[in-house]
Amino acid sequence: MEFRTDRLLHGGDYNPEQWLDRPDILEKDIEMLKEAGCNAVSLGIFSWSTLEPEEGVFHFEWLEEIIDRLYANGISTILATPSGARPKWLAEKYPEVLRVDESRHRNLFGGRHNHCYTSPVYREKVALINRKLSERFGKHPGVILWHISNEYGGECHCPLCQDAFRGWLRERYQTIDRLNKCWNTTFWSHTYQSFDQVESPSRRGERELHGLNLDWKRFVTERTADFIRHEVEAIRAGGSTLPVTANLMYYFEQLDYFRLAKELDIVSWDNYPIWHKKELIETAYDAGMCHDLMRSLKRKPFFQMESCPSATNWQGVSKLKRPGVLFAQSMQVIAHGGEGALYFQIRQSQGASEKFHGAVIDHYGGTDTRVFREVSEVGAALKSLSELAGSTVNSKVAMLYDWNSQWAMNDSRGPRNDGLHYHEVLLKIYRAFRRRAVDVDLIDMEQELSGYRVLVLPMAYMFKAGFAEKVRAFVENGGVLITTYWSGIADDTDLCYLGGTPYGLMDVLGVRSTEIDGLFDWEKNRFVPVDGNALGLSKEYDCRYLCDLVELRGATPVMTYGSDFYEGYAALTVNRYGEGSAWYVAADADREFYADFIARVLQQNGIEGAVADEIPEGLEITTREKDGVRYYLYQNFGTQPVQIPLPQGAVEAVFGDPQKALKPCGLVVLKGGCK
Repeated sequence: MEFRTDRLLHGGDYNPEQWLDRPDILEKDIEMLKEAGCNAVSLGIFSWSTLEPEEGVFHFEWLEEIIDRLYANGISTILATPSGARPKWLAEKYPEVLRVDESRHRNLFGGRHNHCYTSPVYREKVALINRKLSERFGKHPGVILWHISNEYGGECHCPLCQDAFRGWLRERYQTIDRLNKCWNTTFWSHTYQSFDQVESPSRRGERELHGLNLDWKRFVTERTADFIRHEVEAIRAGGSTLPVTANLMYYFEQLDYFRLAKELDIVSWDNYPIWHKKELIETAYDAGMCHDLMRSLKRKPFFQMESCPSATNWQGVSKLKRPGVLFAQSMQVIAHGGEGALYFQIRQSQGASEKFHGAVIDHYGGTDTRVFREVSEVGAALKSLSELAGSTVNSKVAMLYDWNSQWAMNDSRGPRNDGLHYHEVLLKIYRAFRRRAVDVDLIDMEQELSGYRVLVLPMAYMFKAGFAEKVRAFVENGGVLITTYWSGIADDTDLCYLGGTPYGLMDVLGVRSTEIDGLFDWEKNRFVPVDGNALGLSKEYDCRYLCDLVELRGATPVMTYGSDFYEGYAALTVNRYGEGSAWYVAADADREFYADFIARVLQQNGIEGAVADEIPEGLEITTREKDGVRYYLYQNFGTQPVQIPLPQGAVEAVFGDPQKALKPCGLVVLKGGCK
């Protein structure tokens, strides 16, 4: 079900149930929301104890009054299901709803996602209140979207979940012999005689069967996805056909978001960068890559469900956003394909754990604050950029980001247990493309490769069945493949491939990995260019952490190692395969290497970014397209004003002045015809 709007959303997480005894505050909130240019709020996220204060007794009148008043003032509601935190009466009467941890102890009441997704009682109670909310508000003209629960996460090891896990394994493997084979249970004599003997991983029990660990993580994702489906089915049973979303989180390791996205109509996520700890551009690249990941989950527009207008209280240091950073962060969402920038929270809570978390309206409660003025500036800008709603980012480059592969790689026990630096590698490669104003999608192994010109496989440890064949066809048909060390090592049950790696691609890449050297943090090697190499590279570059020693099987060396016993071994290679080319980067090279390497590969293959010129340091350029129009969004995350490079062809300004130097944290939006 599509989520369509003719405007960019602006607003945030609103908790009026905390202020029902202060009608004067609720009235003032409406006025301040309008003044700040807010057009949407999310309601009901943690309202269960107010909506159903005792079992079977429902109080929806206050919520209806709030939704009516918001709608009358031009503010839409994103209505949440309240399953993120259960009321006390529910946990007391039905203790099975509380989670059991991996040590097999049941939790006490409290916290947020402290409930069992398998519990029939919990599912029954969630379905009941969801259905009633749907019946009451599902066709209200002021409600535009369902917000399913809040920041799904965590796992339960109770007997109900253990039984569900065993059932999931039976369906996956059919026979216990096949499970034993796929998990290699003869290691340490851990062979199972039946599925009934299998238990979830625990520090008190089994944690060394990597297949078990991997499948447990998959099961937790499937339980979560099934619970989302259960919530949505209850909404549909109540008669509502509105689209659904769930707020995801920053590179969240616990759950496979590609799987969860299948249960959602639109993706949203909670964006809390730690600004000012590094240079702004460093944080911006990291946040931008996560925006691109969220957009890529469904290859559709997404939006930011939460961000902090000021200081984020749960981070190590509650750093204020300096002037302009809130604007820059909010506009970056739009630049990367977002349909709105919302905040947590609208009004600052008076007590409990997030009372010092930043808000649009703080404890002072006035409009004459720096934060309120900056929020209002964002609201005005989003209103002026409303024509971007519904436009999409069309990327030429895909970079693999696969949760299953990461789970297995992080559990692999070698070749470096003190940091694989996977995320840093992704960022170095991502940054190199973005420095050339090239948009990037982040995909998993199940997504289609058609339409992409370049495919990047950074540390793609696991190859799922059929993936190597898909990559082979991509290169054979003219695609450019860039693969790094520690790729194609194991199958989708984490069994190591026999016969050579990267599995299934040795002939495509023209190399075979023979050994991989783990370097201590203080060690480094270097890449040395081969005379007359295919890219014309002339500089040397440092490399660290992991160095793959490859045997050439048809590939041409472009750079070699400069020291250690493998001095002279190929460190960067290229191989022609079919109509395409395949590059192999054998070590964790520095950022400068990727900047030069990616730039030459793009140039060699005639792949252009949004502008022809190299963009100034600190500048980010992203494009969106709709109805034959291309939008160019320029943001300055640097420290000095910069003159922006213009795209080829006729363009006109949508926001800002392209002839003036773009100030730090500033924005310019242009539009022209699609190429």
